[in-house]
Amino acid sequence: MNTLTRPHYVEQFQSAGGLLPGASLPWLASLRQTALAQFDATGFPSPREEEWRYTNVAPIEKKRFKPGFAAAPAAAPDAALLERYRLHDVWSLVLVNGIYVPELSALDGIPAGVTITPISLALADDPGFIESRLGSVSANERHGFIAFNTAFFSDGLVLRVPAEQKLSKPVQLLHIATDSDTALSLRSLIVVESGASAQVVETFVGETGSVNLCAAITEVALAERAALDHYMLQHQSERAYHFGGAYACVGRSACFRHTQLSFGALLARHEIHAELDEAAECTLDGLFLGRERQHVDNHTLIHHRAPRAISRETYRGVLADRARGVFQGRIIVHPDAQQTDAQMNNRNLLLSEDAEIDTKPQLEIHADDVKCAHGVAIGQLDEQAVFYLQSRGVDAESARNMLTFAFANAMLDKIELASVKSLAQDELMAKFPQAGIRRDWL
Repeated sequence: MNTLTRPHYVEQFQSAGGLLPGASLPWLASLRQTALAQFDATGFPSPREEEWRYTNVAPIEKKRFKPGFAAAPAAAPDAALLERYRLHDVWSLVLVNGIYVPELSALDGIPAGVTITPISLALADDPGFIESRLGSVSANERHGFIAFNTAFFSDGLVLRVPAEQKLSKPVQLLHIATDSDTALSLRSLIVVESGASAQVVETFVGETGSVNLCAAITEVALAERAALDHYMLQHQSERAYHFGGAYACVGRSACFRHTQLSFGALLARHEIHAELDEAAECTLDGLFLGRERQHVDNHTLIHHRAPRAISRETYRGVLADRARGVFQGRIIVHPDAQQTDAQMNNRNLLLSEDAEIDTKPQLEIHADDVKCAHGVAIGQLDEQAVFYLQSRGVDAESARNMLTFAFANAMLDKIELASVKSLAQDELMAKFPQAGIRRDWL
């Protein structure tokens, strides 16, 4: 690691850390200091680490960003950008450069007993709850981005759904990055109690040309029989850097469904880790698109720790130009997790000779009564399929676009939340040339 990087961030924390939310809380100050010391000792992850062997974050180290909480107040985001990504008929929490903006948010009509609030306010209103939950799910996760986030997080979402409560509409966390040369850290907590259910959409976008680092971590705790549909859509600036981590503890007979949609950023890393209790269900779906010199890394880890849990994992990538994709999926079946049913599938479409994908599916099985499988496919468009469409009067370029969109749209068809599906399809249409493609075909 660049030897100047760690002292730079330590100095930034020492000079302006008092501006962070909860700075007067002794337990949080101690937690931040411990995380800062860990970051100072290890720095950002290195390709020498097995879990990061395909992703080099040296460009992030060279930038030496200024933490966003210490930057000047942000200007209002572009109105068109806000309108495009803010979903309708949701409770929305809008952050600009890591800071909660109440006048852009919509939190009216929240049911009694339900908490939907920025963590900056929760640290003032209910610090005991935050203390009991912060870091409880991600406690075993150790690397530089998590330590960096814990030390520097400025805001995020706190969602708490009481037992047997089913939210009538989704909750959206919309983060808009406008500043350049800043490091923006978000920390969110989602707690769904027994028998309750919710839908959460986390959306990360950036204004064109902004050069920044966004490190966002979400901890999810689902109690017995709880259910959560969790969406993460990332479309940062084409010059930005993004680390996103979702770490879930899925209780007995609970259901966790996560959809990762990655369209932006120059370099992006997404970690989705889940711990499954008895008879829990976990579905991880992902679509990542890359072009020019984008680098998109997806890292998933599912622990089956108890009997009869079910996991399904499906990721697809589409890469053009000199883009590079990474998929590392790992499923661990522990000795007590008999009758586990786990499946993993990764398919990747390369649209140029220079595009690259590194894929590494892993099954680690320590029980004997299980049903586990994984599959991987990497290739280019089927020329016979292209020829077939041409024989039906479709020109070659349109035929290739149709097949590319059909490959990617197969993942979007799985999205049950209509507003997220429509937004994702708009992103898909904008990502690649779409000659011969009509929006109403999707």
